[in-house]
Amino acid sequence: MFNRHFPPFERHSRLFEKGDLKYVILNLLKDKPSHGYEIIRAMEDTFHGFYTPSAGSVYPTLQMLDDMGYVSASERDGKKVYTITEEGKNFLKEQKDVIEKIKGQMKDWWGPRDHKEFHNSIHELRNLGHLISRRAHKLAPEKWTDIREAVSRACREIEDIMGKE
Repeated sequence: MFNRHFPPFERHSRLFEKGDLKYVILNLLKDKPSHGYEIIRAMEDTFHGFYTPSAGSVYPTLQMLDDMGYVSASERDGKKVYTITEEGKNFLKEQKDVIEKIKGQMKDWWGPRDHKEFHNSIHELRNLGHLISRRAHKLAPEKWTDIREAVSRACREIEDIMGKE
């Protein structure tokens, strides 16, 4: 829950249209060669923590891009590092409209921002989700009531803070 979608993405069944992930990955690789985990982290940064792709979607996409000749893979420090090829750069240029469409769909979340407190808040929400997930099976029913009440209080306080804008 906390490492996937937050509003406004919950309204959509998918963050990207089928096949769009390859464009986003190629767009990242045009800036610098990266291994899969770096691509995952870069995408998380690109979308400010609101979307983190799974390794199960990134690595098959990288393999497909390699098969298509759009990236090449080399071994560096025991990791497979992917570099965009000239053919991949040409493909990106040809697909500029598609990339702009993807960016347009996510204009509010795409690209760098300097929202340190925003990122820290999202990180804290994730930590809360992980804490509850790890300990959920050990909690007595009355603890769940206390947790729900604490979360409800926090929501009301946040609503009050946001209402002050």
